[in-house]
Parts: sequence; C-alpha cells; structure tokens
Amino acid sequence: MSRLIGYVANRSDRMRDALHQEHAVLNQKTAPPSASGWGIGFYHGDEVLHKKRPTRATERVDWEHIAGEVHSDCAVLHLRQPTVGDFRAENAHPFRMRQWLFAHEGTISRFDSIRDNLAETIPDFIRRNIRGQTDSEYLFHTVLTFLHDAGQLANPDVNEAHALTAITTAVALVERLTAEVGATDNSLSFILTNGRSMYALNNGAPMAYVERQGMHDPPDDYTPPPKGSTQMRYVMIVSDVEDAPAGYKMVPERSVAVVNRKIDVTVHTL
Repeated sequence: MSRLIGYVANRSDRMRDALHQEHAVLNQKTAPPSASGWGIGFYHGDEVLHKKRPTRATERVDWEHIAGEVHSDCAVLHLRQPTVGDFRAENAHPFRMRQWLFAHEGTISRFDSIRDNLAETIPDFIRRNIRGQTDSEYLFHTVLTFLHDAGQLANPDVNEAHALTAITTAVALVERLTAEVGATDNSLSFILTNGRSMYALNNGAPMAYVERQGMHDPPDDYTPPPKGSTQMRYVMIVSDVEDAPAGYKMVPERSVAVVNRKIDVTVHTL
C-alpha cells in the first residue's frame, strides 16, 4: 500500500520527535514489493524543498530517519506504489508548483482516456509545470487551475472557502470526465498545502488525524527544549488508517480536513 502523511506544527525543530511519537500509526516495517520510492516535501524559511529516493522491495521505510535532519513546521511525506508512471524524480510525490506541495494516494480510472481533455482545462502557464506521466500530477495542476481562477494561486493566506471550492470543482471535473469514458471507481485522496494551511481530502483512501500538545512518548535521545520555550503543538494526518487509534479522529469519506495557521482542524464535506 501507499502511505500519505501530512504534518503541521508550531515549531520547526521537533518533526523527528513527532514522527517518533506517532510511530505506532506511521510505522510501516517494509515497503510493499511494488513500492518504488518515498518523497518528502517541506518548508524551510521561504524555501520549498524536496527529498526523494527509490526503494527496494521489502526495504524498511523509516520516517524518523528520513526526516532526521529536516527542520520544518509543515511537511508532506509519501510512500509511492505506482499505478500510472514508473519511478523517476518527475513521477515522485510530493509535486510542487511555486509555494504549493501536493501528494496523492489513489488512481484516476482510465486516465489515459481523459488525459488530453483534462490537460485542455489547465492554462498553459500551469500546464508547463507538469514534468511527469502521472495522473496525480495532472490532478494537482487541475486543483491549481481552480485556485488560479479564484485568485488564490499566489495568495499566501489563501481564502479557505475558495480553496475548498477549488478542490470540490477539481474532483467534480475528474469524476465527470472519467464517467464519460465509463469509469466510476476513482480514488482521489490527497494532501495539498502552501506551507500556511493544509487540506487533506479523503476520497477513497481512509484518513485519520491527531492533534497533540507536548511530547508524551519522545525518542530515547530526546533533548528537552529550553525552559520557558513554546510548548510543542502539531497535527499529524495519516492515510490508510481503517480504524481511528487512540487520540485520532477519522476524516469522513468525501470530506476535507483543513489545518489552519493556528493549527486548528476543521472538517468540511465536499
């Protein structure tokens, strides 16, 4: 199976500790035989950065190690099991355009049959950013198209209502195009962020999230923050969670969990 993780926090220095604290939910001892790589996209100051790497069959995917040197208060992590496109950097999630990061778990049914029609709806300046072969990257740029139409593509403090409308409209367009070629079994779960807010859609791959304050299960080499420093707060969103573990809440099917700059979570139905 694939794995999709979103992380938003009030501090940039505790990501590895937070991943350790959630290891019972996040831990996936081995990559599935068909998994082809992992990727992490994160924000460091004004920069949007990537780390991506292929995996071998049955290779352990250790998120704490992957994020060990990453200092960020917002990140998207993805373990890929390819359905469209082979492994190469251009096909690896998360995808990026400007300040936006996106990772998808699922498949657009009969994508080859709708690719050209979907591409025609994307403005040239956005379509030129597509580098790979995947349905996921086209889905990302479709969402960006509707953010652009709403005047939110370059807005760092994106209007939440406009972003939700862009997501809803993009999903509706994909579902309409696939229905026209006789396909109705799309799986369009994804995480989208601009580093200030995060949108996690459950549409075919179960998702759960947890809101934490403080460190209750730190790693063995944990270094406590200086006395008087801000208490750690974070939200972790995880896909492929069938039943909510203790402390977690499920994102309902066809709903979007939104994490805002205050690290508050609201859930909206498409």
